Amino acid sequence: MKRALFIAGPTASGKSALSLKLAKDLNGVIINSDSMQVYSDLRVITARPSEEEEAQAPHRLYGYLDASEVSSAAGWAQDAMQEIEASWAQDQTPIVIGGTGMYFKTLLDGMAVIPEIPNDIRAGVRARCEAEGSEALHMDLQSVDPATAARLFPGDSQRICRALEVYEATGKPISEWQADTKPGPMQAVDDAGLLTKIVLDPPRDVLYDRCNRRFDLMLETGAWQELDNLLARNLDPSLPLMRSLGVPSLAAYRRGELSLKDAIEDAKMQTRRFAKRQLTWFRNQFGHWERFPAQFSESEYRDFLNKKITKAVD
Repeated sequence: MKRALFIAGPTASGKSALSLKLAKDLNGVIINSDSMQVYSDLRVITARPSEEEEAQAPHRLYGYLDASEVSSAAGWAQDAMQEIEASWAQDQTPIVIGGTGMYFKTLLDGMAVIPEIPNDIRAGVRARCEAEGSEALHMDLQSVDPATAARLFPGDSQRICRALEVYEATGKPISEWQADTKPGPMQAVDDAGLLTKIVLDPPRDVLYDRCNRRFDLMLETGAWQELDNLLARNLDPSLPLMRSLGVPSLAAYRRGELSLKDAIEDAKMQTRRFAKRQLTWFRNQFGHWERFPAQFSESEYRDFLNKKITKAVD
């Protein structure tokens, strides 16, 4: 039976720990659905599973792209389906986990086939975003694609830039392209009742505390060396990984633009804000998914496994 699990949730909510337990109990393969953890350069800063954790169960689509590349939801979905199919071929349970909601939606709802964006248009929009800020571009987007602007946060520079690039390149709003979309490759599995969809939904104060503590631990366990190695490559600052949580703030400290205290506090603040946006997005977009707290006692986990998971994949 082609069954699968999706586990979504904000950063620091405990997705990796839960997926590792499930993989051990269900002969599972853990497939990454986090847009920053696909890159190889920042294992610590992006909170990728450690080498020790990866050795405990099969992990796929972690660290498989270079920082100079740009991951897309469409490209990731194609790679993810290959891994899901490979898991089924080996009678294993694919467990797709991550915090990038659009990746899950692409597997379920599909993605519009949009023409390739010329490099000069992409570079121009990214340069404007760097110079003027995403809020200014968000205002521009309101005039050409109000439907997309209404669903994007003014600080969501990646998606705002993408929407403006599409409009400038095609003369057609991205919302119109997206309206003409075929169902995603996992929709049939979901319709057949063979897909278990879970959102980890911790209390906000608990989540913020975990974000803060995890960032402190990152700084103690290799984040600085990763950052310095990345900065030494002199990559385009508009690349996704260069804007990963913590990187802009710590890079500003390395350039002498922020004190260490201010850089760390800024990075933590940006992380908390991102986690808040994720919580809101998942509650709005995945309101019909099963919702669970971020942490389980062993007895709660066993009850969760028996009632919600095991029956779904037997």
